[in-house]
Amino acid sequence: MPLSVPVLIEIEKLRVGMYVQLKVGWLNHPFPKSSFLLTSREQITQLRQLGLRQVRVIPEKSTIEIAADAVQGQDAQEVPLAEDESSENDPSQTATAPTPLTPSARDRADRERALLNPREEWDTAFVACEEQYYRLADLYQGVCSTVMVAPAEARMQVQALVEDFVAELLGAQPFAIRLLPDVHGSRTAMHAVNVMVLSTMLANALGEAAQALRGVAAAALQHDLGKMLLPLHIAEPGTALAPADLRRYEEHVAFSVDLCARMGWDEEVLQAIAQHHEMADGSGFPRRLRDQDMRLWGKIVAVVNAYDRLCNPLHGRQSLTPHNALAQMYARERSRFDPWVLEVFIRMMGVYPPGSLVQLTDERYAQVVLVDARHPLRPSVLVFDPALGEDEARTQLLDLAQAQGLGIVRSLKPEQLPQHMLEFFAVRQYFCYFFENVRTDPPEEGKAP
Repeated sequence: MPLSVPVLIEIEKLRVGMYVQLKVGWLNHPFPKSSFLLTSREQITQLRQLGLRQVRVIPEKSTIEIAADAVQGQDAQEVPLAEDESSENDPSQTATAPTPLTPSARDRADRERALLNPREEWDTAFVACEEQYYRLADLYQGVCSTVMVAPAEARMQVQALVEDFVAELLGAQPFAIRLLPDVHGSRTAMHAVNVMVLSTMLANALGEAAQALRGVAAAALQHDLGKMLLPLHIAEPGTALAPADLRRYEEHVAFSVDLCARMGWDEEVLQAIAQHHEMADGSGFPRRLRDQDMRLWGKIVAVVNAYDRLCNPLHGRQSLTPHNALAQMYARERSRFDPWVLEVFIRMMGVYPPGSLVQLTDERYAQVVLVDARHPLRPSVLVFDPALGEDEARTQLLDLAQAQGLGIVRSLKPEQLPQHMLEFFAVRQYFCYFFENVRTDPPEEGKAP
């Protein structure tokens, strides 16, 4: 066999120095490329966490000799737990009803349930995140009430808010992104807080310093402030707008910049606000800027704003699940975003962002509720178990990073699930996010956290 022909290697026999070639789709693994040289044990651990049994290796590109006993027979298959490339590249494919997987041993259920997060601990973290989220939303609405009559006071309110927020974020590292499934209130305020939360986390993931995080947070929170000067049916349209109203809608960018200039914000914050609807390919508005003309903060807010509007849309558009929103941004719209910023955002959110509906390898259905960037393919999920009552089912919170032999086989669209499951997962609610600290010393695999 020519050395350039890939061979299948058992996952347990991978070694540093082997050149691997993954066939699971770029969105479904945590590496920058699908073909690369293994340079650390950590990379091998990450491959094991994907649920692969074998991996393709190219001997010619490897820096070590491939032992003959490590090579699998020609009938061996590389079997990922995640979705294949076809679903990644066509997120709008026609939905079909979930089909049963190969029956798995139900005697694993008791062992897996031992890995569930303690309900009391989960509740405490959830309530803390929800309280902070509502606090930010209330403060944003207070700024909206103050900015017209006392812009300097409004700025002080925002400065205090973002300083506290950034301090909490930096103090919580390492952190995970949590879904807040039942937040209610002003959609305008929730969008502003969502974009602020995710934009600041993204700036942190990009390596920005604390001062920059505060600037990004201020710009993201206030990016739509100018909508308060528009009629509600234009500012928050529930249907597609006529051309004249669409032009008025686009004016909110200039209005936001003007209000924030009156508040005394510096040029970097104002530019980020001005660019939150600009796109790297020149298709955005109001100035049709291209990638080279945009600043980093503007690129950050533009990516997050686009993501949140796919999940929580305006103009009568159909909402996407978080997983399909990311898939669409990557597979169909990647030319609209800075490639580095988009890549880091996807890594941060995980292949299955909080709110995604998924099917597990033991046939159960679940919703992703918590994503730790250290385990992007193995989030914590809320499991639906038809054998349990609703109250008990809501305690089935499973950390897949600690569950041996259990993972996600695919994501689902809402139309693929019956109504009672959609209600259980609160799918039709607004997708809201916050962060929480995660343990730095995870328990050993197979033991309860």
